[in-house]
Amino acid sequence: MTDDERRPRSVYGIGTEPEVQASLANERTALSWIRTGMALVAGGVALATLASFGDLPLVIIAIAGLASLGGATLGIWALVSWRRTERALRLREPLPHPSALPWLVAGVVAVGLFLAGFAAFQAIEMAR
Repeated sequence: MTDDERRPRSVYGIGTEPEVQASLANERTALSWIRTGMALVAGGVALATLASFGDLPLVIIAIAGLASLGGATLGIWALVSWRRTERALRLREPLPHPSALPWLVAGVVAVGLFLAGFAAFQAIEMAR
């Protein structure tokens, strides 16, 4: 297959072929971000399903929705990031910074702190 036949042309139609190892590493990274997004969506589906069987608070449904939305966003970001990095490799430019990582970490920390506070609140309410 020649460069002219590969898609997207906005990536493969510029620059020169990068080292195969670098290009494959970029693809593996994108796939790992997609797996992380899929895990978030699966977690959201599991929480929503669990909430439908039991009398769980609305906050659990909200977290399920946020997890699913976050997973979908991460999947889109993985494609955008792969494209940016592949273009940089082909043009022999510096690699772009990992823009989604700080947001993902902040989201995980925020949800973790929120759930810890929610669990503590529930425990105090049950003790009364």
